[in-house]
Amino acid sequence: MTRFQPEGKLINTEENICAMASPAALTCAMENGTVLEARATVCDSRHNLIVDLGCMNGVIPREECALGIAQGTTRDIAIISRVGKPVCFRVTKLCSDRHGIPYATLSRRAVQQDCMEQFISALQCGDVIDGRVTHLEPFGAFVDIGCGIPSLMSIDTMSVSRISHPSDRFTVGMDIRAVVRQKESEGRISLSHRELLGTWAENAALFNIGETVTGVVRSVEDYGVFVEIMPNLAGLAERREGIEAGCGASVYIKSIIPERMKIKLVLVDTFKYDNLPAPPRYFFTGSHMDRFVYSPCCSDKFIETRFS
Repeated sequence: MTRFQPEGKLINTEENICAMASPAALTCAMENGTVLEARATVCDSRHNLIVDLGCMNGVIPREECALGIAQGTTRDIAIISRVGKPVCFRVTKLCSDRHGIPYATLSRRAVQQDCMEQFISALQCGDVIDGRVTHLEPFGAFVDIGCGIPSLMSIDTMSVSRISHPSDRFTVGMDIRAVVRQKESEGRISLSHRELLGTWAENAALFNIGETVTGVVRSVEDYGVFVEIMPNLAGLAERREGIEAGCGASVYIKSIIPERMKIKLVLVDTFKYDNLPAPPRYFFTGSHMDRFVYSPCCSDKFIETRFS
């Protein structure tokens, strides 16, 4: 497991807590270059972050708050938005203010720089990594892939079943797995998620003809209603008046047809669906994939993702 984890993973570990238990422990962490985490409590008027270390306060000067701040390629909102949240850092100096009160000078940028050079730059398309969802937009989700460095996952890569908004699939703060989809300029990485959620056959094997199960209506078409019963599996039911996308549904499984990648459903009932998305169920548990074939070998359709 890489030591460059999404922010928030270290903060409650015993090692992290012990490293900030006293000024002496902080001195040891500084000398060893240990990566620590604590919660930012204030962003002052000069956009320095104040961090609660427990035994004293820490200060992350503005230009040390994130990669790109000094160059103007990262906006100050990236600093302001960290207030109330864990931030990673290294201790660079132990000081005292004019009243003799001790404080620590910290650098988050230095940790992010090491993460870029030692972890992110070495990633290849198809690598499967940990991430934490930090922000949702209509077009996709921003995911922390290490030390607060964001990566974009577009909405169409979140699952095979189409969704109207990333909040249908994720919540802010959710820990997920993702596959490196593309390496772009300046070290940027884009992510995908659907390939980890199983093939058509793997998902269909969880269901049997004659069962009645619950799902979510994802779209209503002239010819029928698509009901998602797994993030990578949806079936078609006959249309009924008053049904809208986003509502819950109980459906009877009428037939499962691998050759056509189809599941025929009978709509039993609908209900208000306002549950938060559940943590994803991953079928792929490895660390790298070169390709993903969604379609069954017996199907006339061939759906594949190639990463290499």
